[in-house]
Amino acid sequence: MESIYFAGGCLWGVQEFIRHLPGVISTEVGRANGTTDSTTSDYDGYAECVLTQFDPNVITVEVLMGYFFEIIDPYSVNKQGEDVGLKYRTGVYSTQANHLEQARQFIESREDAARIAVEVLPLTNYVKSDEEHQDRLTRFPDDYCHIPLDLLHKYKNQP
Repeated sequence: MESIYFAGGCLWGVQEFIRHLPGVISTEVGRANGTTDSTTSDYDGYAECVLTQFDPNVITVEVLMGYFFEIIDPYSVNKQGEDVGLKYRTGVYSTQANHLEQARQFIESREDAARIAVEVLPLTNYVKSDEEHQDRLTRFPDDYCHIPLDLLHKYKNQP
């Protein structure tokens, strides 16, 4: 099992989408690359993210990136849907250099690479979000989500 962190706007929708992908073992919402270890402190520069644990024998970082790009506007800076602010920026974070290299290669291989605003950085800090945010759209499916419902559950019932 390996871990990578995806930031794509509000973490609720990103988690709900990613949790249904083949090869994904588990997900958890949290905060990447802030400066504190608390969810009660003032904003500290973090990006809302989803810790994604996956089986590399079933799915690769490159394939995960393809799925991720289905649900984000890769050109948008600090905004996804109605969610605006630095904490809603798009990014890919990992403690493994090979994950970051694969993410960079995915972006660089695209014809629109020069326009893409997705940051790819080493994970320097991760804080798990409070329980009320974990699996939020599974527990409260009518809550707001910037990802259209048909896309949100595109892979939910696939083997």
